[in-house]
Amino acid sequence: GARVAAERAREYEMFRSGGEDSPILAKDVGSFLPLAYFPVDELYAVPAQLAPADEQVSLQMPTSTGKLRNTTRIGTLEFSLRGQSMKLTAFLEDGSRRLFVPFSDLTSGTETYQAGRYMNLDPTPTGIYIVDFNVAYHPYCYYNPEYDCPLPPKENRLTLPIRAGERLRAADTTTSR
Repeated sequence: GARVAAERAREYEMFRSGGEDSPILAKDVGSFLPLAYFPVDELYAVPAQLAPADEQVSLQMPTSTGKLRNTTRIGTLEFSLRGQSMKLTAFLEDGSRRLFVPFSDLTSGTETYQAGRYMNLDPTPTGIYIVDFNVAYHPYCYYNPEYDCPLPPKENRLTLPIRAGERLRAADTTTSR
């Protein structure tokens, strides 16, 4: 939990500044901060095996602004969550070494941002990753429509609610943005 808390504190400070690094415009800081999270739950941090793609295919992922983002599908993370076998496709964005894992679930649009959430995973030499939904976060386009955010592909729509990571503030769940 300490690692998750440190990451959240770092993000909060960056967002609170309303500066160049923050996706939140200075005038909107009060609308979005403090960020809301589900309680940290270690049951949502599970080991996953990366099954590499047969070939690394470059593809253009549609984004929130209607543009296309170049990504490479590098494989499938296979894991078990709450007794169910699951898979999420992992991507590499141009210029990044971290796995990019966009997903949506049954909280999307009610308890979390309708377009889904993201996780970033540091590369490992073993192909074993920890998929930790406690660090799932809303894409920057949630805070600012000027941002261009890749939309999770159909295969990354999980069929259960993931009540971990960033969530909408209580006031936000009654009105859609």
